[in-house]
Amino acid sequence: MRAIEDIYGQLNKPRKVVITMHQKPDADAMGSALGLYHFLQQLGHTCTVISPTNWADWLKWMPGCNGVIDFEYSPEKANPVLDQAEWLFCLDFNVLSRTRFMANKIRKMTCEKILIDHHQQPERESFTYGVSDTGKSSTSEMVYDLILGSGHADKINVDIASCLYAGVMTDTGSFRFPAASASVHRMVATLKDTGFNHTRIHENLFDNFLENRLRFFGYVLQNKMEIYYEHNAALIAIPWKDLVRFEIKTGDTEGLVNYPLTIQGIKMAALIIDRDEEVKCSFRSKGDFDVNTFARRYFEGGGHFNAAGGRSSDTLEQTVQRFIQAIKENSSQLQ
Repeated sequence: MRAIEDIYGQLNKPRKVVITMHQKPDADAMGSALGLYHFLQQLGHTCTVISPTNWADWLKWMPGCNGVIDFEYSPEKANPVLDQAEWLFCLDFNVLSRTRFMANKIRKMTCEKILIDHHQQPERESFTYGVSDTGKSSTSEMVYDLILGSGHADKINVDIASCLYAGVMTDTGSFRFPAASASVHRMVATLKDTGFNHTRIHENLFDNFLENRLRFFGYVLQNKMEIYYEHNAALIAIPWKDLVRFEIKTGDTEGLVNYPLTIQGIKMAALIIDRDEEVKCSFRSKGDFDVNTFARRYFEGGGHFNAAGGRSSDTLEQTVQRFIQAIKENSSQLQ
C-alpha cells in the first residue's frame, strides 16, 4: 500500500470515483464519506457513495445522503457504478469483510483502491494507496487532513463541514474521549468558520428518535443488564424477540453499550444482540483495558483500544456464556 500523499498530485484529473464505508454506517462512516464526496465533486470528479447496507434514519439529514446507494437493497444500481469506477475510496474500515456482501465485489475490482481509516491491523495488501492511523480521532478527521494536505483548504464549505463535524463529534464521544486532541479542536474551529449550525447537527443526531426507542432502552436497562462487580464488567444481552417487540430499526441501539460504563467501578461493558442472522457484539472500556484485543481473541472482531465490535455464530445464550468465561479469564486486567 502506497502512501495517501501519492494521490495528491492526481486529484485534479477528473475520474469516476466510488466512495464506500463499513456496513451499517455510523455518523463517522457516513460523515467522512459524504464530506469526501462534496470535496471531490468540487474538483470535477464524478462521485457516487455506496453503502454496503442500509443506515440509520438519524443520518439522513446529512447533505448528499439522499443520493447514497444501498448495495444490499439495490445491487442493480450499485454494480454498474462499481464496474466503471477508476478509484474506490474505502473509508472507516480496513478489512474487506466489514463491507458484508459487498466484499467479494470489491476483491474482484481492478481499479485503484484507496484506504482512509483509523482502526488497527489493516489488510494493506487489499489497497493501492492509503493511510491507516490509529492515533486519529475519526475517519472524518483524516478526510479533513487529506483536504488540507492536498492544498485545497479553500474547498471546505458548509456541506463538508457539517458532515465532518458530525463524524468527529460522535467518534470522540462529543469530544470527551482521549482522541479529542488539540488538533481536533483546531479542526472544529476551522469548520465552524464556514457558518454551519452545530446545534442543529446535535439535535439531528441525538434528539431525533421515536418514542419506542426510549421505552426500549428503559426496558433493556431494567431487565437485560447484568453487572459483574467481581470483574468490574457489565453485560446487556438482547434477544431477537425484543427487537421485534419494540420495532427496533437500524441505528436504534447506538449508544446503548455506553450506559453501563456510567456505573462506578465498571471498566468494561458489552452489548450482545441476537440479530436473527447472527449475534452481534459491541465492547467499550475505560482506562487501560484493551477491548480490541478482547474482541479479536474471543469474538472474531476488533476495532479500537476502548471501543470494538465482534460477532458470533452461536446462539445468544452460548455467546453470553462465552463472554462470562472471557471476563473471568481477564479478571485480573479488569481490576
